[in-house]
Amino acid sequence: MLRLKQIVVLLFVLFAVTFYGFRPATPTVSSQSGADSLSAPTGVTASDGNYANKVGVLWATVRDATSYRIFRSATNNPAAATDVGTTAANYFFDTTAAANQTYFYFVRAENSGATSDFSQPDQGTRANGTVPQSGFFLPLNPPNAPVGNQVSATKASLGKTLFWDEQLSSTLTVSCGTCHRPAEGGSDPRTNPATKNPGFDNVFNTPDDVFGSPGVPQNNLDGTYSLNPSFGFGEQVTGRKSPSYLNAGSATSGLFWDGRAANIFRDPITNAVVLDNSASLESQILGPPVNSGEMGHGDRNWTQVAAQIQNARPLALAANVPPSLSTWINGRTYPQLFQEAFGTPEVTPARIAMAIATHERTLFSDQAPIDKWASEIEPLTAQEVRGSEVYLQAQCNACHGGEILSDNNFHNIGVRPVNEDVGRAAVTGSTDDNARFKTPTLRNVELRAPYMHNGRFQTLEEVVEFYDRGGDFDAPNIDRNLIRPLDLTAQQKSDLVAFMKRPMTDARVAAELPPFDRPQLYSESTRVPQIIGTGRAGTNGIVPKVTAIEPPILGNPSFTVGVSSALGNAQAVLVIDSNDPGVGAVIPATGSFARLAVNLSGTGNGFGS
Repeated sequence: MLRLKQIVVLLFVLFAVTFYGFRPATPTVSSQSGADSLSAPTGVTASDGNYANKVGVLWATVRDATSYRIFRSATNNPAAATDVGTTAANYFFDTTAAANQTYFYFVRAENSGATSDFSQPDQGTRANGTVPQSGFFLPLNPPNAPVGNQVSATKASLGKTLFWDEQLSSTLTVSCGTCHRPAEGGSDPRTNPATKNPGFDNVFNTPDDVFGSPGVPQNNLDGTYSLNPSFGFGEQVTGRKSPSYLNAGSATSGLFWDGRAANIFRDPITNAVVLDNSASLESQILGPPVNSGEMGHGDRNWTQVAAQIQNARPLALAANVPPSLSTWINGRTYPQLFQEAFGTPEVTPARIAMAIATHERTLFSDQAPIDKWASEIEPLTAQEVRGSEVYLQAQCNACHGGEILSDNNFHNIGVRPVNEDVGRAAVTGSTDDNARFKTPTLRNVELRAPYMHNGRFQTLEEVVEFYDRGGDFDAPNIDRNLIRPLDLTAQQKSDLVAFMKRPMTDARVAAELPPFDRPQLYSESTRVPQIIGTGRAGTNGIVPKVTAIEPPILGNPSFTVGVSSALGNAQAVLVIDSNDPGVGAVIPATGSFARLAVNLSGTGNGFGS
C-alpha cells in the first residue's frame, strides 16, 4: 500500500510515497496481425433451462473477428453439428432448439479472409414452458440498438474497456464503473450516509441532504485543485444517487433521473445528428466525463477527453482485468482498438459514446427467477407468490410493470418538497413536471440500496413503509390514485419485500459473472495514497489537511497533492520521499522525489490552500 505520513512544522507536509511505473500508450496503429488467422472463441457458455423459447450462447470476443457462426449438435461432435446462425455480437439465441433436449454448442469466429477452429463445446437446454405475450410480468428480452450503432462484439469490448478506464476522468480517479457496479445492481456501493451532498439548502446534516456518489475534487485544466465551498479539496458528491446502468438499453425515453439525455444523439463537437432515434444511451454518456463534479475539470470539453484517451494505455490503472478482455486488448493502444471496432483509428467523442453504449446494451439481466416464473419454468416460493399478489393489489405494476419493471416515465411520489429538486421540470420547463423523476427498473433492486433519487431510504423495507403511508410530501401533480395510504399488514409488507428481492435478482449480476464481470479499479486497490498520522500544528495552531487521491505514477502528467484548512497566505514546504523520517523538529533538507516551497492562497486561519 502507498503510505503517506503528514508532518507539520509551522506549515510543512511530508509524504512518503512508493511509486509504480506507468507509461502512456504511443498512439500508433500497426497492422492487425490476426487478420489472416483467427483464434477459436473461448468462454463459450450455453444456458441451461433459463428460457422457454430459446437457448442463449455467450462467448469471449475474438480479436479481428467480424462475425461468429454458431453450431449445434446432439452429440459432442463438431463434424455432425448444424449451423444455426451468425451474429456480429458475442451472444446468440437459438430459437430453433427443441424443449428439454440437451445440445452441444460450438462457436466459430470469422472475418472476410479467415475462419477459426471450433470452440470447445458447452451443453445447453431449452426449458419446457410458455412465454406469455402479455400480462403483468413478462420475461426480459435483449434491447434493440439504433440502426447506426448495432451491437458488435468488438465494439462492446472497446466500450467495456472505456467504461472501466479511470483515465476517462481528468484526475485519473473516476471511471463510469466507479459509480456503476454490477454487484450493487448497477449503482454505487459508496453511496451511504458518509457520502453526502448538502442538498438544496447547502447545509450538511439537514433533512434535504442527498446521498450521492463521490466524484473528483474541484480541479482545473493545469492539474491544480480549487477549494470547493462544500467539499474543500475533497471529492465532490453528486446531487442525486447514481441510477442503475444495467438494462439501460431497454429505456424508451430519456435517461438520467430527469430524462435529459435525448433520444437523438448529436456529435458533441459538431452538433451534427449521428443517430436520429433510440439513442438516449449514447446521449447520456456525453454528460459525466465533462461534468466538473463527476469526472472533469472546470470547462472540460470532449476534445480534451478524446485526446486524453488517445494517449492512454487501455486500463493501465486497473487490476484483475477479466482474461476475456485482456486477451482481446493484448497490449494494443486505443487507436488500434478503435481501428478494429470502427475501421479507422480515430478516437472521437462520438465513437467513445457509441462504444460505451454498445457495451451497456449487452448488459441485460434476463436470467432472474421472475423471468423463469413468468415463463412457467420454475415456481416462486409461497411467500414470493403472496408478494406478487400484494404487488398487484397495491398497483405497484402501474409504474413498475412490463418486462423491465418500469414504465420509463416520470412521476412525483412525494419523496421531498418540490422546491428542493424540480426534477423533470428542469428539462421540460413545465411546472406540471415539478419533482417528477424517472421510474427506475426494479430488476436487481435488492442489490442497489439506498433508494430514491436522493438515496433517502436505506432498505426496501423503508421504501415499502414510505408507500404504505402514501408518501411524505404533497404536491398538485402527485397521482393520489396511486400514491395513497395502502394499509398493508406486517405480513403483506414482508411478502412484498420478499417478492422484490430474490425473484428480481439475476445471480450473474450479484456474482459479477460474464457478461457482468469487470476489472478492479485503481480506486478500489491498495495503491491509493493513504494519509496516516496527525499533523502538527503550526502558526496559530492551524493543522493543514492533505488531499492525495491521484495515481502517483511515472507518466502521470499531473500528480496533484492538495493542502487545505491551513493558514492563509503562508509558506508551505512539500517533501515527497521514499522513506518516512518520522516527526522531527526540522524540515528535511531533501526529498527523493520532490522538495518545494509554495505560497498558499487565501487569508486567515483555516482558509489557506
